[in-house]
Amino acid sequence: MKKALLSVACLGTVAAYAQTKDSLQTREVDEVVLTASRKKENIKEVPSSVTIVGEKQIQSQLTVNSDITSILQYTVPSLATSSGQTSNTGQTLRGRQVLVLIDGIPQSTPLRNGARDLRVIDPSVIERIEVIKGASSIYGNGADGGIINYITRRSQSDKKISGISQIGITGQPYGGTLGFRASQLLSGKITQNFDYVASLAYERTGYMKDADGVNLSPTYSPAKMDNYNGMLKLGYNINDNQRIEASYIGYASKSDLDLGLKTGKYGITPTIGEGRGLNLDTTPQGTPRNHNYKLSYDNKNLFWNTSLNVNLYYQDFRTVYGYSDTFFNGGQSNVISKKKGARINLDTQLWNAQNSQGEIIYGADILNDQTVQKLEDGRYWTPDMDMTNIAPFLLVKVDLLKKLTIKGGLRYENMKVKVGDFNTLSTLKADGTFTKSIFVQGGDLEYNALVGNIGIRYNFEPYINLFGSFSQAYSINELGRILRTSTSDTITNLETKPIIVNNYEFGATGQIAKWLNYEITSYVSTSKLGATFIQSPDRALTIQRAPEVVYGVEGYVHFTPKKWINFGGSYSWMEGVTSLKDDGDYSAKINNSRISAPKILAYLQIRPIQSLSVGLDMLHAFKQDRFDPNAKGLYVYGEGEVPAYTVFNFKSTYEVNTNWRLSLGIENVFNKMYQPAIAWWAARDSDFTNSSGMRGTFMIEYKF
Repeated sequence: MKKALLSVACLGTVAAYAQTKDSLQTREVDEVVLTASRKKENIKEVPSSVTIVGEKQIQSQLTVNSDITSILQYTVPSLATSSGQTSNTGQTLRGRQVLVLIDGIPQSTPLRNGARDLRVIDPSVIERIEVIKGASSIYGNGADGGIINYITRRSQSDKKISGISQIGITGQPYGGTLGFRASQLLSGKITQNFDYVASLAYERTGYMKDADGVNLSPTYSPAKMDNYNGMLKLGYNINDNQRIEASYIGYASKSDLDLGLKTGKYGITPTIGEGRGLNLDTTPQGTPRNHNYKLSYDNKNLFWNTSLNVNLYYQDFRTVYGYSDTFFNGGQSNVISKKKGARINLDTQLWNAQNSQGEIIYGADILNDQTVQKLEDGRYWTPDMDMTNIAPFLLVKVDLLKKLTIKGGLRYENMKVKVGDFNTLSTLKADGTFTKSIFVQGGDLEYNALVGNIGIRYNFEPYINLFGSFSQAYSINELGRILRTSTSDTITNLETKPIIVNNYEFGATGQIAKWLNYEITSYVSTSKLGATFIQSPDRALTIQRAPEVVYGVEGYVHFTPKKWINFGGSYSWMEGVTSLKDDGDYSAKINNSRISAPKILAYLQIRPIQSLSVGLDMLHAFKQDRFDPNAKGLYVYGEGEVPAYTVFNFKSTYEVNTNWRLSLGIENVFNKMYQPAIAWWAARDSDFTNSSGMRGTFMIEYKF
């Protein structure tokens, strides 16, 4: 098996949270390979922590809820819980922002984080999800907390045509909630050297209601939404050493939810959807386009034990938000982002002896990111931002005695951002007055840094393997939000310094008697200048730049005592502190918008007969009480007290025969009334919403 770079500039932690609950068999850890690092790698050589959500697990979770943010909250220990909305605000990874990728193509918009980057693909086309935890610069800007990479399906059949057809309905025990979804996947080999994958998926959701049958808030609601996903991959093997592949993946979501907003009272009465919405000619909320194009070339033997991988990509993304009257004359905003880039990866084997191996991995990344936030009528909320990032890298890897792996690397970040001239928007303050619009002169910003990593892993025995690493991330996250609230007439007077994160990690993992897998990991990440949303005196959100430290622990354990039963779970806890006066006093806490409550995930899966599988998942979020209310008894944004809650999901599949399968899943099977964490920590009346009540999904699948 070829060895590879886990992270060119960053070797975060590797906890192979490849849950076995859907295979009902303990998976050998050394069989799991990682491609989020651009190349395959034996997990026993990785000194870092990665959660791998496999294909069977994704399909099992899809039976319960097709929302990818829900699938992730039930499978990734250190990821914050989902908001249940189209926005993934607050769903941080280890207390920091995450960079989302599809087959290595960046989906996040760190120049103006619109929090719509997790819901950009349909789960039916995902082969697996790789979550690299800890600061990483392997794919450039935005990975302060790690990377989530959606790896799409490949052709794995020698037939000319094979496929998977799925059709399903969703609904709640209330009127108007019926939804529908269908998907078709085709793959195969047209000739011995030419293969393909093609997929179409469509979903129409119904109304979303809480445990009492009341419509949930229409703000960022996934209700009454049309979701579309298309994928086409064409691959050609030139010879045994060379391959070229072209792909297109497109996603769109549009809502026609016509509900009025009835604002509740924080902590008392939820905000709900009632009656009809405003009689305005508005653009449907959602993500009307997310186009991803990729062309890749691989050569396994370019010269002298050297392999080459080249990726060229282009992404065109637009997301639309709801109508807001906080702007002068009101309006809807868009985040529009276009990225194009190239990644060049060379891997030279220095030596390959019986008990030791050495290699050097080197190359360069080139990325151009053009991002802007505008209102539908053309007014600029942020200026045009045009970033070019050129980053050469180098990594050395040594394996000794088939037990010890040492990795170390450097990456040079060179970012240049051209900022256009613009006028800030006049917006409504909490006291009813408007801020004045001012002209801001743009200009050029430049950021340079050398970031590095080093990691060590020692595999003593199958039952105990130790790893430790240091890694760094470098990003200019949320530059657009800083610029759009400018009070200066020139960008040179604004605090736009980048975020440099240092991540330290130590962990242990192992397998005991082939029926128990475990891992425990501890981490600390520091930054001299972090970025956190806080609430200003006029209740507007601003960004606080201050030194900070985030630390935590996480772990999992999986049992498979018999082939017909397996069970296990995970636990994650974190804390974050900051020095507001930059005096070394870290007594202030980073607010709950980034630091999520401790979380337990647990599961039980049984197979009473060969053709039937039945399972139960549990998510328990602990109480989070880290701040005190002010003199008026009110919490500010990010500091609200979050109550504990526990939710159970039921899922089952029945194999009719080798071709047909029936699935039934029930989300919130006990119809528990609760609120998502964001409803509490946001501490705003409009954000205080209930979560969805019991919701079922029935699916029929045909494989051929």
